[in-house]
Amino acid sequence: MCKVKVNPTDWGLAPTPFPTTVLELLHSPTQSLKDRPTHPQILRLRVPIPNEPIPMSKQTYRVCFCFRRRFKLAISEAPPEIKALFDQYSENGIMTVDNLHRFLTEVQKEEKATKEEAQATIDHCLRELKHLNIFHRKVLNLEAFFKYLFGDINPPISPSIGVHHDMSAPLSHYFIYTGHNSYLTGNQLSSDCSDVPIIQALHRGVRVIELDIWPNSTKDDVEVLHGGTLTTPVELIKCLKSIKEHAFVASEYPVVITLEDHLTPDLQAKVAQLVTQTFGDVLFSPGSECLKEFPSPESLKKRIIISTKPPQEYLEAKAVKSENDPKSGKTQVDEEAWGQEVPDLKGANMVYDKQDELEEEDGNGEEDNDKSSQHVAPEYKRLIAIHAGKPKGGLLECLKVDPDKVRRLSLSEQQLEKASGTYGKEIVRFTQRNILRVYPKGTRVDSSNYNPMIGWSHGAQMVAFNMQGYGRSLWVMQGMFRANGGCGYVKKPDFLLKTGPHNEVLDPKDKLPVKTTLKVKVYMGEGWYYDFKHTHFDAYSPPDFYARVGIAGVAADSVMKKTKTLEDDWIPAWDEEFEFPLTVPELAVLRIEVHEYDMSEKDDFGGQTCLPVSELRKGIRAVPLHSRKGDKYKSVKLLMHFEFV
Repeated sequence: MCKVKVNPTDWGLAPTPFPTTVLELLHSPTQSLKDRPTHPQILRLRVPIPNEPIPMSKQTYRVCFCFRRRFKLAISEAPPEIKALFDQYSENGIMTVDNLHRFLTEVQKEEKATKEEAQATIDHCLRELKHLNIFHRKVLNLEAFFKYLFGDINPPISPSIGVHHDMSAPLSHYFIYTGHNSYLTGNQLSSDCSDVPIIQALHRGVRVIELDIWPNSTKDDVEVLHGGTLTTPVELIKCLKSIKEHAFVASEYPVVITLEDHLTPDLQAKVAQLVTQTFGDVLFSPGSECLKEFPSPESLKKRIIISTKPPQEYLEAKAVKSENDPKSGKTQVDEEAWGQEVPDLKGANMVYDKQDELEEEDGNGEEDNDKSSQHVAPEYKRLIAIHAGKPKGGLLECLKVDPDKVRRLSLSEQQLEKASGTYGKEIVRFTQRNILRVYPKGTRVDSSNYNPMIGWSHGAQMVAFNMQGYGRSLWVMQGMFRANGGCGYVKKPDFLLKTGPHNEVLDPKDKLPVKTTLKVKVYMGEGWYYDFKHTHFDAYSPPDFYARVGIAGVAADSVMKKTKTLEDDWIPAWDEEFEFPLTVPELAVLRIEVHEYDMSEKDDFGGQTCLPVSELRKGIRAVPLHSRKGDKYKSVKLLMHFEFV
């Protein structure tokens, strides 16, 4: 900090009636943010040191009514390490096809890259940079090389890999992209019910859609709504038609409709008619008997599957609380605009008390007894391909594996968290043949979500999320299902599917050794200047960005780290490296966020993405960032380097 005599016009400042003989100016780049003076006028008058030339390309910010601040407009420039690599893999400032091919195989670790692909990369870059005329478009200079590295042609997950997991195993061998109360547009208590969020979810690749079906006010038709709340209903037929139209836009693999049924037998018959007429031959309907083993996603391509419990009498169902009825107590609202931090799993292993009763799932009891099928419309029962069932007794009884039939069991996030401490191995064994669905606790009336890792680490296939909201947990969910071509089905790791020589299974509580270490380098970022208003982050200066990088995974792997904050820079060049030891890389998701430091208020959101570690491409990659709602920004991206050691 220094006190200097300043002529306002020397700095592009408008004439002012205020005294200007002495202004307190901040100009030290090494001064920490916490040491800045807090007086608002002092903060706003941070200007270049005297005699510093004003660049031709500059950005002006108006301060109060009397001053304007000018800042140099930064230019996106290759970091020193990128320049050094270009020098190493080029000759006299020119990178030929052979040079680029060597770079792809040695640095980018693309062992199968061909010279034809290298030439296609050069052609693409030069089309993007039409002002370059380099030896008839057959080579790259530094600008074009940097354009390739930081361009859409160089993403962190290969766009050509597509669906590459084995899709011929039973459904129980896959994590499935699952929605919860898919018809809600907002909160769980008073938002509208609509087919719009269902369509949006299907377009994102979600494969499990949940519908709560109730009689309408005149008891002669079926509506979809969240029972016992102020949510406005939507007609069932509208939801079914939208599912049919949009089910296979993002993926050709099967869509499961889970029904929470609150209907009388005559309305169940009507639902059966609506479903069969709407879906026709697309509907997979094996009959009323339980399956001995689930079919594979491959065999069910472009098929619709119905999953619910064997229905009970409507009057009995009315008396039972829904899984989502708000419990006593307050829900914790997200503290930050972009959502709370993903909850820690380190304290998740509570002991399950055998005296604890399981909450009734899906609004109905699920005891498999003769009474439940006495007054059931047979055509409705025949629709059910995946039977949901909860045998009499406690949780241990529910987790018993029947060699003659498979089924679906639902647990709340709280039930699973509690049960995992005592019955972790039993849950893993159950999910090897059967399907476990996990749903948000009832107090999440704001449609927030939970940490999906506790479900995935125990083999739960359907970790049901409120897709209409946003926040860090949902970002992790979106990141996991970017794997396997974004088809909505991700093959579970072998360790969750295998049994040992004595029929033993993995205990999720076991401490495991480090399998690999992921090294992540954050070079720089760009694009905010084009995608945001220039006063979005700070009304008086360019933004002060920092990045957060970390892992969502099992408890031993989960961590977040942070770069330094760079002041007044639309194109921050952090050039920082982080290491992440991983014990279970198969379940790890790389988390990336950018925020803008704000001294007086909460930091501003600048973008995020989550990526499955198992599919990260090695080398230097351009990582596009997304909004809080998961929509990809047009220009915002980071230049990063990934390496496994």
